[in-house]
Amino acid sequence: MPNSRPRPRSRRGAGGGAGTAGRDELVSRSLRSAEHCLGAQDFGTAYAHYLLVLSLAPELKDDVKETFQYTLFRWAEELDALSRIQDLLGCYEQALELFPDDEVICNSMGEHLFRMGFRDEAAGYFHKAVKLNPDFSDAKENFYRVANWLVERWHFVMLNDARRNAIYSAAIRKAVCAGSRTVLDIGAGTGILSMFAKKAGAYSVYACELSKTMYELACDVVAANKMEGGIKLLHMKSLDIEVPKHIPERVSLVVTETVDAGLFGEGIVESLIHAWEHLLLQPKTKGENGNCEKYGKVIPASAVIFGMAVECAEIRRHHRVGIKDIAGIHLPTNVKFQSPAYSVDTEETVEPYTTEKMSRVPGGYLALTECFEIMTVDFNNLQELKSLATRKPDQIGVPVIKEGILDAVVVWFVLQLDEEHSLSTSPSEETCWEQAVYPVQGLADYWIKPGDHVTMEASCEDCYLRIQNVNVLGMEHEMEVVKTFTKNKDLSLGNEADLCSALANLQTSKPDAVEQTCVLESTEIALLNNAPYHEGFQTAMRKVLSSLTPETRCQGNELCCGTGQSSPEPFYVLDVSEGFSILPLIAGTLGQVKPYSSVEKDQHRMTLDLISEANHFPKETLEFWLRHAEDESAVLQRPKSDKLWSIIILDVIEPSGLIQQEIMEKAAISRCLLQSGGKIFPQYVLMLGMLVESQTLVEENAVQGTECTLGLNIAPFINQFQVPIRAFLELSSLPCIPLSEPVELLRLDLMTPYLNTSSREVKVRICRPGQVTAIPFWFHMCLDEEVRLDTSSETSHWKQAAVVLDNPIQVQTGQELLVSVQHHKSNVSITVKQ
Repeated sequence: MPNSRPRPRSRRGAGGGAGTAGRDELVSRSLRSAEHCLGAQDFGTAYAHYLLVLSLAPELKDDVKETFQYTLFRWAEELDALSRIQDLLGCYEQALELFPDDEVICNSMGEHLFRMGFRDEAAGYFHKAVKLNPDFSDAKENFYRVANWLVERWHFVMLNDARRNAIYSAAIRKAVCAGSRTVLDIGAGTGILSMFAKKAGAYSVYACELSKTMYELACDVVAANKMEGGIKLLHMKSLDIEVPKHIPERVSLVVTETVDAGLFGEGIVESLIHAWEHLLLQPKTKGENGNCEKYGKVIPASAVIFGMAVECAEIRRHHRVGIKDIAGIHLPTNVKFQSPAYSVDTEETVEPYTTEKMSRVPGGYLALTECFEIMTVDFNNLQELKSLATRKPDQIGVPVIKEGILDAVVVWFVLQLDEEHSLSTSPSEETCWEQAVYPVQGLADYWIKPGDHVTMEASCEDCYLRIQNVNVLGMEHEMEVVKTFTKNKDLSLGNEADLCSALANLQTSKPDAVEQTCVLESTEIALLNNAPYHEGFQTAMRKVLSSLTPETRCQGNELCCGTGQSSPEPFYVLDVSEGFSILPLIAGTLGQVKPYSSVEKDQHRMTLDLISEANHFPKETLEFWLRHAEDESAVLQRPKSDKLWSIIILDVIEPSGLIQQEIMEKAAISRCLLQSGGKIFPQYVLMLGMLVESQTLVEENAVQGTECTLGLNIAPFINQFQVPIRAFLELSSLPCIPLSEPVELLRLDLMTPYLNTSSREVKVRICRPGQVTAIPFWFHMCLDEEVRLDTSSETSHWKQAAVVLDNPIQVQTGQELLVSVQHHKSNVSITVKQ
């Protein structure tokens, strides 16, 4: 705590006299009271005294700034612990009124907001802190962590897609030149479509954007392109726009690209229904002549959605648990694991699909059916848009053309902007879009062959494209249903829709009744499928437990060590992995062990109990630590007041490929809670990396000049939100050219911290000529000197990450570059010098 007490300074020419003397006396008393309260750790009262001092004597700001910050932060911690959120935010707002340009207060405000779940707002404060002090490392690291919520990474890829931009520009120009001269851009983003309309000659352009950050960014972009006079930007949802309150009249053209990989996921149907009813002129009818300005239209005009059934091992291992026994633990048949993309959650709307760039899926994929049409939608037909959410699901039946394992239905679409211009998001196209992936689960048998049919239902529920009730019908089943169908219905076999419906409703053999469904994230399912991970932990834990002596195990229990009249004290093992983990159960098979799990969800605890029961664990063998921990934020505590842990398992690497936040602080606490001979897993971590040339990473990280945006000046503004590290990469399928061999960049030792260094320089030899644009990195988690887990292996549930250089470095074979690695508060920065 700062201990220097500021003294009030007299101000010449301030009026003097009794008033000034009285004020100075009150300021002095308040300062003394504040100091006394700080000594007594009464931070709330101390904070109130400092507010009084600064309101009476603002000239003391510089003197009390450090102590005021300390008081604010400690008082905010107390308010946070008491869940007095409004009071906490109020204190920060008062502080920022007094110190509006204080980067430390801005950063702290952002940290509180982020912990509360207000990520967008938090990122704004981090961004402001970095602007105020570009060298403030804490704020930079926080900003990099949350920049994805401010400006999602697809904005960069999309803006770099010159073909997409050119086709949209051409369609908008054609519509404006044909008479659609009042334009509304829904979901404006950077404002690029609005600027296309203005450049094409539109009289009035309105653009709405809900994200505060993107709205402010669009304002800057539009002004930089000297179009602020012709484009009115609105920070609001299109559903809230009213005529004439927000725009003076109905418009003749709506342009939008509020489409995701599943077409409907960004709310395009709902927003266009509202637009047709309240914001657009009525559509043109057949035979109508006259002024073209008198009717409305939408770009894109329509879309056709396509699908394809595929075999893909990578999708399978992230959505289906494919093994029954994991390092000695048997998974019971009455537990069914599902990923969120498959589950139907009645309380919360969850995207019914995941997304993948299928051309870059590790291991590739095999098409098991021809491409088939799922549905079409006309964005210029209000009645059709309204019926989408209410009409019955379409029944689809598709013949199988290749033998294989049915893992998913992959979906894409063709966006018809007008009669002339279209964009396809097909996996075979070079496009900025990913494809929607509907994992197939719940079948008795996933093996299909030519002659079989894959059946499904397609609908647009909750403004999401849903592909449900996927089933497989063999040839023999088809013949049975055809006979029954024609006999009972007396219909011809030519009625394909009715036949598909009958096939879809055919009752096939069902598996045994499921007692428990456990919904896991896709990374958690991939973790369960990661056999080397669990076997590695089993081996390492067995070695540690075997090395602990009986005397250590008894921990002072004389009966146990001397006479054998009492059962020995068990080994205590704590797993504080993030998410679902069966490591405590594996520990429980290794002898006299009392394992503790830190899983939070009740459903996950119930699942672990069922697995324990199926493996004949004595009742209450497994404990759930959060039921015992006094505070969920203080998970690392002693198992009992007089006992210590034999093993503590920490999650060191996030599924994204980055180091977990505050992991070294957790390791420091863990070391204090280990019994003699006990271990933290992993004991140390090695970070490996290599130099590569990758245009893909460059384009995903920043907008490349003005050529791709057709001359519009957007890059400098959106590139403020680029981050030096790209996470969630698949290194095995990343388009790149390796320019060096892998090298060890950093060692993080959790057991012996004196071996760690905050910075390191590594010489890297170039093995082929090219341009160094990035340094992908991954980790070896060393449970001990022999057992290592590679986060880049084929079975890994972890992704990888990469540092992208601001400026490429031209290199030749044999040349050596110096790679500088800095480690600060669980964040790593990498720079390269020639």
